[in-house]
Amino acid sequence: MVETKKKNEWLEWAKAIFIAILLAFFLRTFVFATSIVEGDSMYPTLEDGERVIFNKFVYLIGEPDRGDIIIIQRPIKNYVKRVIALPGETVEMRNHQLYINGEKYTETFISDEAINNTGNFGPITVKKDKYFVMGDNRAISRDSRNGLGLINEEDIIGRSEFIIYPFDDWSMTR
Repeated sequence: MVETKKKNEWLEWAKAIFIAILLAFFLRTFVFATSIVEGDSMYPTLEDGERVIFNKFVYLIGEPDRGDIIIIQRPIKNYVKRVIALPGETVEMRNHQLYINGEKYTETFISDEAINNTGNFGPITVKKDKYFVMGDNRAISRDSRNGLGLINEEDIIGRSEFIIYPFDDWSMTR
């Protein structure tokens, strides 16, 4: 009788572990994942070496919005950038001022220094199902202006939500 009780206890533990592994796999595959920031293109919002949690589910039910920090999947490496212009919009930088559809847009998420380091470009009209992105550290960022081009909607795999490492920098990434 004692042996049967121990066997049942082991079976219950095995079931609990199996369910936990399945739940973790589901969450990792469809809801949340982590990414390591490489480089300084998103400085000071995100720094080189920080680990962020990104939400994969949010864009299954919605679309990226201006200001979102997104994860872009590419064959060699993923990129972390900020959405600046949405499909169908026209974006332009003139005299250190961002214009979207001909109207001035105030970039509250970056410093005046970063704005002043953004050279003139455009106007660029964003095609359907594409997004225009830039890094917050404009002087060194590889983005839609200079190498990444317009980003396909299907290449956006999530929105950055939290910085989880280093532990003393825990915060939201908005």
